[in-house]
Amino acid sequence: MSPTADGSGREVPAGRGADRRASEGRRRTHGGERAMVPPAEFTSYYGRPVVKPAPWENDIPAYMFAGGLAAGSSLLAAGADLTGRGALRRAGRLSALGALGFSMVTLVHDLGRPERFLNMLRTVKVTSPMSVGTWILALYGPPAGVAAAAEVAGMLLPRSDRASLRLLAAVGGPAGVLAGVLAPPVAAYTAVLLSDTATPSWHEAYRELPFVFCGSAAAAAGGLATALVPAAQAGPARRLAVGGAVAEVLAEHRMERSMGITAEPLRAGAPGRLMRTARALTLAGAAGMLLAGRSRAVAVGSGAALLAGSACTRFGVVRAGIASARDPRYTVVPQRERVDRGEPVRHPG
Repeated sequence: MSPTADGSGREVPAGRGADRRASEGRRRTHGGERAMVPPAEFTSYYGRPVVKPAPWENDIPAYMFAGGLAAGSSLLAAGADLTGRGALRRAGRLSALGALGFSMVTLVHDLGRPERFLNMLRTVKVTSPMSVGTWILALYGPPAGVAAAAEVAGMLLPRSDRASLRLLAAVGGPAGVLAGVLAPPVAAYTAVLLSDTATPSWHEAYRELPFVFCGSAAAAAGGLATALVPAAQAGPARRLAVGGAVAEVLAEHRMERSMGITAEPLRAGAPGRLMRTARALTLAGAAGMLLAGRSRAVAVGSGAALLAGSACTRFGVVRAGIASARDPRYTVVPQRERVDRGEPVRHPG
């Protein structure tokens, strides 16, 4: 074996020199500067992930789904009240109350004790999505409850008691409109809450995730109302369901394209199956709404598909985020890409 110089005046075997030069070449960065250490492996620190996964069970995605359903139902009920559709208004208000009650049960179950929710109302911090979301929910709940209570009382009172019915309408009408005004923030704030965390697949989705959740809420609320009310009054509910479904699918598609590598958990494993199921159910439900006509069976089936699709979306997004936090790649790779582009490692927001 012929000797060769290694650049320091010493002679080393050609094989060792070639290996050393290849190793040094691998340690050079794309800018030509020599790296002092080899590229880092995507490993955890003492068996721990870079980002701590959220310790959430099924309570939280169920809470997000029910909250979105309540918000969409209140919005639909407010519009029905203003346009004189009594059956649609009644279905929307009662659905909102039921979904809101279920969402509060799941939230309290996750918190462990009811007073923990009340403790979050002790302060107002406008820079905290959790604090703002808690207050949005607290402001939305009473008018939604009053509107539903007025609806129930109106159903139970005899028609001869006109004074009481007028009083209920005077109270329930403004309360229902206020609940409808607060409905969009209720549907969107959980997406903002997820996006504000360091969890990679949630944080990178901050641009589109609120639109995904709002579209999903509208599709679910419209589907449920279409399944509950007569076809003669279900037109606005069908349009809300179809519009929400289209908005959800388009926003989710754009979200996955904009997320880069952090979109992988949305396509793989259990989260991927949930997201594909959500997309299929949402599209099938929207198609059923367009083709249902006055068929009660098709309306009920389409509404059920939209409800199930909306629930799968929340569960898929939450589980994808937890999966992304467990794999260091989804934290390290986006940071390196931002450094290579000369951008801050962390997003300003």
